[in-house]
Amino acid sequence: MRNVTVYRPRRASLYNDFDRMVNSFFSNSVVKAGGSPAVDIREEKDSYLLEAEVPGLTEKDIDIQVKENLLTLSSKADENREEKNDYLLRERKPVQFKRSFVLPKDVDQENIKAVYSNGVLVLSLPKKPEAKPKTIDVKIQK
Repeated sequence: MRNVTVYRPRRASLYNDFDRMVNSFFSNSVVKAGGSPAVDIREEKDSYLLEAEVPGLTEKDIDIQVKENLLTLSSKADENREEKNDYLLRERKPVQFKRSFVLPKDVDQENIKAVYSNGVLVLSLPKKPEAKPKTIDVKIQK
């Protein structure tokens, strides 16, 4: 029978153990402690962009819903995942999360677009035409 052992060197100091515990709390993990993906949101001239890191998923695993002014991103763990007994080590688990955002009033909810590529989900939230800045020409009167 084959065995796999994960090598995690022990540190001699109690302070180092404490540092490791604190660092694991505040690590730069893609999925935060609450189980939700890391998200960046930025405003552009004509839209808002929401980028969420969701590696290991396919577009079929991600559910995006808009109800009233609430945008919800979610994914469920694959409950029908086949359990096999031939694993020597199994640390990867299915990703499950649910995260909601209150949309600004100027978002055109009918034209929201989502693109998923290389583990990053990008949502384009266009602004309504009436919310976009309007330029007024100044005329000189003679």
